[in-house]
This record gives sequence, structure tokens and C-alpha cells, in this order.
Amino acid sequence: MPEAYPPVFRRAVIALNGGPFDNTIVRLAIDFSRQSHAELVAVHVVELNWTQPLDSEVAERSEEAQRVLDAAEGIAETMHCKLESVLVQARDVGAAIVDEACARDADLLVLGLPYRTRFGGDFAIGRAVPYALKNAPCAVWVVREPMGEESQ
Repeated sequence: MPEAYPPVFRRAVIALNGGPFDNTIVRLAIDFSRQSHAELVAVHVVELNWTQPLDSEVAERSEEAQRVLDAAEGIAETMHCKLESVLVQARDVGAAIVDEACARDADLLVLGLPYRTRFGGDFAIGRAVPYALKNAPCAVWVVREPMGEESQ
């Protein structure tokens, strides 16, 4: 049986990192959710270092974290789509995103990947994307932002 295009999913978790590319992945997920009327959950993880207790109220007091979620909700509102937003505190972003996808029984996890290079010019993928690709039980979409002018 041929697969449906665009792909059909019931529930998608959208991982937001606070970068300018968040808007693109939220719009992409909304566009692909329309056919199946999928539930969308935007997740922003505030990473805590090991010296901070996990139950400290860092995320709730962070204006930046709230700005990230408010922006996603604003996009959803302008596109006439329902989007739930979730703020999570964790030691590891990748594990927290995968845990959220599992807890919500998501069949799609969407992550944005900034185009960054390390000293020496090698492309840097970070830790969250490889963790999600290896451990998420659902489909994973990784959307890399375009190269900047300085990268070409």
C-alpha cells in the first residue's frame, strides 16, 4: 500500500531551541498537520547544569523561555491552528525532547538544526539531534537551516 503524501501523523512534538529557525519548523509542522488534523505540541527545554536542582524554578522565571513559546503560539494563532506549548527543565536537551515525545505518544518529532561550524570550519551537529535520531521511537524530522553567507 503506498504511503500518503504529505505524511499523516496524529501527534507531533516540535522541539524549539529559541533560534530564528523555530518559526520555520513551527510553520512546517502546522502545514503538514492540516491533512490529518494532528495535535501539535511545542517543547522548549531549559538545560540546567549539574549544580542546580532539577526542581528549581529557573524556567518559569525565564523571560527568554516564555518568549520562545509565545512566538510559537503566535504563529499557530495566525495560521488558525491549535498548538500546546510546554516548558521543560532538564539536564540534557536531547533526552528531554525524546522523553516528551514518548510521554505524549507522538508519532513525529520535529527538530531544527542551526547551521554552525566549529573552529576549523567543520559542521557542528550538537548533541540533541543525534540523541533524538538514535533514541526516539517515532519518526524524526531534522530541518537544517540554510547556510549563512559567511559559510559559503
